[in-house]
Amino acid sequence: MATSDSANPLDALDPQLEHRVRLAIGVLLARHGEISFAAFKQQLQLTDGNLGSQLRRLEDAGYIALRRDFVERKPVTWYRLTTPGRKAVDRHLKALQAVIASARA
Repeated sequence: MATSDSANPLDALDPQLEHRVRLAIGVLLARHGEISFAAFKQQLQLTDGNLGSQLRRLEDAGYIALRRDFVERKPVTWYRLTTPGRKAVDRHLKALQAVIASARA
């Protein structure tokens, strides 16, 4: 990822967060702390496969961590942002703001 002092504000966008679903996941986790797979599926209205694929990309990038638990004898997977993931979301949102600001100038 390029530094934020690049001439083009688009260069500061994080490729892992450019996909709308991955950005939505990051923003929801930044806001709520921890979210279950089922809650993501309901909120984002995605198939299991699509959601699982996007969560895996963020997990592989080190942006999210998961834990598995049982609620009423049913398995539940919970997701949260890691410290690098929270920093990446913050940087990406600042870069988006810079892109918007440059478009208005």
